[in-house]
Amino acid sequence: MAAPGLFITLEGGEGSGKSTQSARLVTRLRAAGWDPLVTREPGGTPLSEGVRALLMDPAQQPVALAEAFLMQASRAQLVAEVIRPALDAGRIVVCDRYADSTLAYQGAGRGLDPAMLTEWNRAATGGLTPHLTLLFDLPAEAGLSRRAQAPGSTNRIDREPQDFHARVQARFRALAAADPARWVVLDAAADPDTIAEHVWAEVAKRLPQTVR
Repeated sequence: MAAPGLFITLEGGEGSGKSTQSARLVTRLRAAGWDPLVTREPGGTPLSEGVRALLMDPAQQPVALAEAFLMQASRAQLVAEVIRPALDAGRIVVCDRYADSTLAYQGAGRGLDPAMLTEWNRAATGGLTPHLTLLFDLPAEAGLSRRAQAPGSTNRIDREPQDFHARVQARFRALAAADPARWVVLDAAADPDTIAEHVWAEVAKRLPQTVR
């Protein structure tokens, strides 16, 4: 039987740099001889990528419950089709966003009941929880400024008002404070190289001690 894998998620508000750091982490894991599976939410499967296109489209205006249902549908497919099989095979999985984003965005951002969303997360994931969650912590104003200066158009979530993003950031911080064994909070305003070293230090402590 394959050794259990390692499930790493990256969370943070818009413009926090988590996608960049995810790519750097994956490059370093591969250089060290690992074969990580890299995915994202929403997305990661053909069905889930279709959901992502709907959720990010500025022309669409789903109500809060519809947005939450779409997120859970995407998540359920990703876990069943991609994440759980990879972990069962002993692989490292690096996922850009996961269930905690629903508690932050649809919970704090949209005002949906956190207990309800927690139960929906449990149903969609079958109770699958990350071994490590990295929070790239950045004030909402700074993150939105980064997004506005980045190449390409902004998506539907980027265009939410600053107070929405501030609520999201506050919820991420509260989630991290409530479960310090799983969460590591990183200063996303720091130099990217410094952040990358902190990320690697945390991941290296948790790498499976098995033959790769």
